[in-house]
Amino acid sequence: MKLFEFTEEAKQALCRQAPEFTEIASREELHSFQCCGDLFLALVQSIVAQQLSVKAADTIFHRLETLLGKITSETILKADGNDLRSCGLSGRKVEYLKGVAEAERSGAIDFNTLASEEDSVVIEKLVQLKGVGVWTAEMLLISALGRPDILSYKDLGIRRGIMMLYGLETLSETEFEVYRKRYSPYGTLASFYLWRIKDGGLTIKTLK
Repeated sequence: MKLFEFTEEAKQALCRQAPEFTEIASREELHSFQCCGDLFLALVQSIVAQQLSVKAADTIFHRLETLLGKITSETILKADGNDLRSCGLSGRKVEYLKGVAEAERSGAIDFNTLASEEDSVVIEKLVQLKGVGVWTAEMLLISALGRPDILSYKDLGIRRGIMMLYGLETLSETEFEVYRKRYSPYGTLASFYLWRIKDGGLTIKTLK
């Protein structure tokens, strides 16, 4: 586990670059969140959680931990598909988990090495896996690896936050890139403020 801290220096720098965040920064306290640091495990959790409530995802993940003892590529590959489904996983999610585990065992993806690569490389590698899209990869960059400059166009909450902040009715990907550059290298901090602006949206569970 490592701690990602929203420093006062970063908040002040973002507000200098984008003064429109000054009000939300003064009202909303952001301190830190825990990053698991284990990209493989975080990806397994992400696949389990797809299209589920937090409570339901936690329940299924705990069942999976109980079944496997320790969640590794070896234990996932050895597990019977029916046993995995008995945890509450769909057949498709079982396929995704088996695929992720096989990618690690075969060496197609070295998750430990990948965790030290640049953001773009992490995304490029992860989206090759079934069940993993750009949004999932970008959220893992935040929640698992604590990368400081992630602003996801695929995230509806972030897009809505931008549209509310600037009074926009639409937001194209080209227009979004203007904001990404405006907020860089503090994209992750901006993401959290935009989620708050959207009044809820998606947040990291361990945010303090």
